[in-house]
Amino acid sequence: MSAGSGITSRRGLFAAAGAALLASATACSGAGDTQDLGEPGDGQQTTLMVFAAASLQDPFEEIGAEFEAAHEGVGVDFSFTGSSGLVTQIQEGAPADVFASADTANMDKLVDSELSAADPVAFTSNTLMIAVPAGNPAAVTDLASLTEEDVALVLCAPEVPCGAATQEVASASGLGFDPVSQEQSVTDVLGKVSTGEADAGLVYVTDVQKAGEAVEGIEFPEAVDAVNTYPITTVRGADNAALGQEFIDLVLDETGQDILSAHGFMRL
Repeated sequence: MSAGSGITSRRGLFAAAGAALLASATACSGAGDTQDLGEPGDGQQTTLMVFAAASLQDPFEEIGAEFEAAHEGVGVDFSFTGSSGLVTQIQEGAPADVFASADTANMDKLVDSELSAADPVAFTSNTLMIAVPAGNPAAVTDLASLTEEDVALVLCAPEVPCGAATQEVASASGLGFDPVSQEQSVTDVLGKVSTGEADAGLVYVTDVQKAGEAVEGIEFPEAVDAVNTYPITTVRGADNAALGQEFIDLVLDETGQDILSAHGFMRL
């Protein structure tokens, strides 16, 4: 064997050994429990997790887009449903960075559980409105109409903010409602009305605006007795508390307030 052929042979052995080591390292990396997610801007993305009341979906998605545009390498993910359900999820360990509630009662549950990282701040308010399908087939005219036997009424469950507000309205008006179903979010109530599954429902003014021509809204004076204030806070132990506070700052500043106002929410 020549010297040259010996060098070639040894190089072949080294190359084979290197390939085996690389394959082993790759396999170990894939089996690991954790990965270095890196910092924003290094090709990896940081995810801000925002838990928010269902009624906030449209404006918060717009605010989220604004936030992402101003924060390279940061994505905003949302969980939208009834505030009571969101609190329960956070209490059970769901990884939320920010919580925005449709009422103070459910925010108080978070605070009482010592799961708020800062004092909650009110950022908007909302009021109830009667929603009926386009054309108003049941000829609903006012709050008292909702008590008629032939009107299929859908309401939010009492533990949900829109349900608690409904109870306040019922108490103020002296009326008793007998709904065919009680839903866990205002979005579900709106869905049943807009598809004609129900003759009427009590939802927020903002939900009627969101539904467009699918529903008609009927104002009623008793709504002033049940104005919902929306608070927001960062969650204790959150992975991205500083980013969460920046998101809250955006909700509170002129940009966030303009977006909320465009969707029918009140400025505070």
